[in-house]
Amino acid sequence: MDKPLTTMPDMPGMPKTNTDDNPLKKYYRQAAIYITLPSKGKYYTKENFTPTETGEIPILPMTAKDEMTLKTPDALINGQATVDVIESCVPNVKNAWAVVNHDLDVLLLAIRIATYGETMNLSGTVPGTSETVEHTVNLPAMLEDVGKVNITDEFKTSNGFHVKVRPMAYKELTDTQVSAFEKQKQYVAMTSRTDINDVEKGRLFAENFKQLTEMNFDILNKAIVEIRTPENAVVTDKAQITEFLANTPKQIVEEIQKGLAANRNQASIKPIKLKATEEQIKKGAPASYEMPITFDSANFFV
Repeated sequence: MDKPLTTMPDMPGMPKTNTDDNPLKKYYRQAAIYITLPSKGKYYTKENFTPTETGEIPILPMTAKDEMTLKTPDALINGQATVDVIESCVPNVKNAWAVVNHDLDVLLLAIRIATYGETMNLSGTVPGTSETVEHTVNLPAMLEDVGKVNITDEFKTSNGFHVKVRPMAYKELTDTQVSAFEKQKQYVAMTSRTDINDVEKGRLFAENFKQLTEMNFDILNKAIVEIRTPENAVVTDKAQITEFLANTPKQIVEEIQKGLAANRNQASIKPIKLKATEEQIKKGAPASYEMPITFDSANFFV
């Protein structure tokens, strides 16, 4: 007989039980849906991910413990809550820290569907007005749209550079977000300090900004695997790529940054498009507008 997907540890002082004989076993959670990852598992090792013959992987609904995990502030900030929930609900993912950005939104969306059903109510403010509207979205339709995306690893700039990139793992993404959050907190704290003069504040602001700039540069640098020049010279040496980014005109770097951002957003969940009513248009709303889908645990996993 198969082992249960989840088991509770023996409590101190309680007799050990044979879970194979547990009459409650038939009520354990089962896979609610099956999905294909946008990455098709391309970026994972066997230690991080177990592929299937069909390419589809099962998604289990969240447990009560998973829901409680998503309500732990510290675990949400450092990413541990998301990691724990993905590993709990997606048995084929062995190390959720290694999940690449192309797959992250899809996994969270699938877990949401498996746990709460196929629809979700969104609320937002109509642009140009103070009016709040609610809209019900069909989540499987979103999942299907993302499933049609063919992930590419390279792009071409207008000045002829072919840039090959790699996706960002959730660990890298989280570390970047936490670091940026800490820099923002430091910036806010400095503005209210009264124990230093304006000259010292200016020096600290400049240092903080420099560190943030270096962090963004490092993210860009790490993402680039290869650059092919307009003359078809192929560069894969990391030191040469770093030197190129540090010395090329800013317009080229900015275009590479835009290309990288577009590449990373290939499998992101797109905002829903809504049309304003005549009354809303009279109040200043545009004829059509977009409402983003955010994976905020405060409203997405409820």
